[in-house]
Amino acid sequence: MPKLDLEEFPLTNRTGYPEPFARAVEGRWYRRLGPDSGLEDFGVTHVTLAPGAWSSQRHWHEDEDEFVVILSGEAVLIEEGSRVLMQAGDCASFPKGAANGHCLINESDAPCVLIAIGRKSASDCHYPDVDLRVDGPSQTFTRKDRTPY
Repeated sequence: MPKLDLEEFPLTNRTGYPEPFARAVEGRWYRRLGPDSGLEDFGVTHVTLAPGAWSSQRHWHEDEDEFVVILSGEAVLIEEGSRVLMQAGDCASFPKGAANGHCLINESDAPCVLIAIGRKSASDCHYPDVDLRVDGPSQTFTRKDRTPY
């Protein structure tokens, strides 16, 4: 199955974020391409951000590298203290353990399509702007003090 037919992969906008954090990603639609195409060592996600949608809450992972490639449209990369316009062909790399919270926000009037590459890991994920974290071993969302939602 070297060439993938995107239509064969389920399209969803499901999120595990508790309210009110889920609202920002309502316009994020994605297909997880890795597992159903036989990949085991890393994940690949085909993402479409509708105008106004966020890729995620701003976050960073203790033990997961991430890489994104903008395929079409544009989005603003939000990082610690910076905003960078990303357009078709642009790439961004987020090394594991670097406390550089990041997300993409589509501030344009057209969809933005991107590929996100990472590795599902059992590491903690931090959200510097909101009272949210992912507990590594359980992969559940909690408050920063580790109390459940």
